[in-house]
Amino acid sequence: MTTRQRGLTVSLIMSSHPLPTLAMTVTLTAAAALTGRTGVEVGLVALTILTGQLTVGWLNDLLDRKRDTQVGRQDKPIAMGWVDPGTVTFAIAVATLLVIPLSVANGTYAGIAHLAAVVSAWSYNLVFKRTWLSWLPFAVSFGLLPAFLSYGGLGGGMHGTPPTWAMTICAALLGVGIHFLNTLPDLVQDNETGVRHLPLRIALRTGAPRLLLVSLVWTALAAAGVVVTGLTVGVGQS
Repeated sequence: MTTRQRGLTVSLIMSSHPLPTLAMTVTLTAAAALTGRTGVEVGLVALTILTGQLTVGWLNDLLDRKRDTQVGRQDKPIAMGWVDPGTVTFAIAVATLLVIPLSVANGTYAGIAHLAAVVSAWSYNLVFKRTWLSWLPFAVSFGLLPAFLSYGGLGGGMHGTPPTWAMTICAALLGVGIHFLNTLPDLVQDNETGVRHLPLRIALRTGAPRLLLVSLVWTALAAAGVVVTGLTVGVGQS
């Protein structure tokens, strides 16, 4: 059974991994608001995170299109032929050109932290996804987000203070947990196509149900650590 072809806009949205993209954008925007940023600064954070996440989601589906076709994914517009790979490549290029000035507009250090987080996320799709180090880009990308918030301001230049080590570590651990939860639904397909990331390697030894339980507990504890640290120590050093 085949699904009905979607239009270009819908196909691009579906190819961007919309739920993780929306979750990251809303979470970081809310965090910026809770730190007392102005409305303009909060809006800038939202636009910056959204644009960066779009590049990550599009790159993932672009690189995985042959694998998605092989396993018959019906929810992947590039693999289904609903949108041309060249169109997605162009969208990535445009979003990348936008995310650079948007990042720097949050402040020099904040911009560097965000761009490094985006590049780290790209490295997962380009290199680490097939290796036991698949968790590393998630740890790095999430670990850089507190710096993006703590150094953030409006306009180029130096703003804010360094992030606290406690928040950085908790965010990095949360990223690892999210990596495991993201990969669990696709373990069978990843195994069929030879994508032997760390969660798959562990699942082959322990079983997926046990790994799911551990991943849920890990992620919940890390998320709680982020919240508690934010309420006590804070995001940035005082």
